[in-house]
Amino acid sequence: MSSAPLTSLDFRRALGQFATGVTVVTVESTPGRVHGMTANSFTSVSLDPPLISVCVDQRAHLLPLLQEKRVFGINVLKEEQQKLSDFFSCAEQPESEEASLNVHFRWTPENIPLMENVLCQVACRLHTTHVAGDHTIVVGEVLYAQLYPGQPLLFFRGRYTRLTP
Repeated sequence: MSSAPLTSLDFRRALGQFATGVTVVTVESTPGRVHGMTANSFTSVSLDPPLISVCVDQRAHLLPLLQEKRVFGINVLKEEQQKLSDFFSCAEQPESEEASLNVHFRWTPENIPLMENVLCQVACRLHTTHVAGDHTIVVGEVLYAQLYPGQPLLFFRGRYTRLTP
């Protein structure tokens, strides 16, 4: 093991050894309009009450929207939805490109936009936030979740991948 200082590249490579699912966090930006952000730093926090967390870069457009709206969706992507992950990983999300990707949302009574045709939809209410370095840990209380058939899109060693039997 090296005693040299850890570089950000080394840190990213080390954490890239941990395979994760890929999610898109969604929130209403303006009436009827959705802003989303791809996130793979998503995990369960508590069963009672049901809490999840997602880490959001403090420079992300999504963070002030989450703090203002106080409700959001977590959408777990299917293996064939890499283009959606790529689209929502960009800060700018042109409506024309969103339409070409055939992205559709259903709105919950709490005004949470959830993506259709995903592996899982999780509706959340903001529980708390914690600043941690250059990110904010967003903890959400799960209001409800809906599961759908399919296989997950995964991210491993800096690349998208799929489950293999």
